Amino acid sequence: MGFFDKIKAGLTKTRDALNSTLGSVFSGFSQIDDDFYDELEESLILADLGVETSTKAVERLRKAIREQHIKTPEEAKNALKDILVDMLNVGDTALNLSTKPSVILVIGVNGVGKTTTIGKIATQLTKQGKDVLLVAGDTFRAAAADQLEIWSKRSGAAIVRQHEGADPASVVFDGIQAAKARNSEVIIIDTAGRLHNKQNLMNELNKISRIVNRELPDAAKEVLLVLDGTTGQNGLIQAKQFKEIAGVTAVALTKLDGTAKGGIVIAVSDALQIPVKFVGVGEQADDLMPFVARDFVDALL
Repeated sequence: MGFFDKIKAGLTKTRDALNSTLGSVFSGFSQIDDDFYDELEESLILADLGVETSTKAVERLRKAIREQHIKTPEEAKNALKDILVDMLNVGDTALNLSTKPSVILVIGVNGVGKTTTIGKIATQLTKQGKDVLLVAGDTFRAAAADQLEIWSKRSGAAIVRQHEGADPASVVFDGIQAAKARNSEVIIIDTAGRLHNKQNLMNELNKISRIVNRELPDAAKEVLLVLDGTTGQNGLIQAKQFKEIAGVTAVALTKLDGTAKGGIVIAVSDALQIPVKFVGVGEQADDLMPFVARDFVDALL
């Protein structure tokens, strides 16, 4: 099953919800008038694009309809697709793994599927023949390192871990030294599920970043924020706060198969101007999928 088929299947709940609202907008209007635009904006908000992004999309559609002399709602739908794709194209959707080693620092609050996302990325990279090292930097949660160790065995990636309660920064330091000794290609660092209002945890994250920058100053670095797609606009609030503090470079949205609010992908891209690089639409390792904007929008509408 290719990306489009998988993403289409994974977005069933969102698409069904959109079809019951957006579908009636595009099929229920014979002409494009103010009522059409109002209904369209409301439908996009319900799909969790958020007020700001929905308003922007509809304003851009009004402009496109004027400039392209669009007459029918069906033509308007195609123009809307192009606008949504453009809103999603805010940067390279591939991970930057251009140096050896490259570093992926994975952040996000507890329960979003962070450790599972790391395991799935590790599995995909080892299948590509890359030497991957996992670093269990979440030392606050008892099961975190154990969970990562299971994924290490499953994926064939090496792991560096310490005892529960160890200093996360020292685990990261050890991990980097091990990666240098092993000549690892990719280091993936798990971090504690930082509640975005806990200053001490955010300070810890800064400390980890400083160690990475000091020990590997020339390495390609991604700060991958994992968000739970089912939390909708709450996820967007988290993302804005993490962006301020952690310099997020990429987003992974998980559990999109379990929500009718998959429009959050567009809201996050547009609000943060940071590319979504992965979307999760199931339990299997290959259900965490590299993001393709056009396929996503086609599957959504």
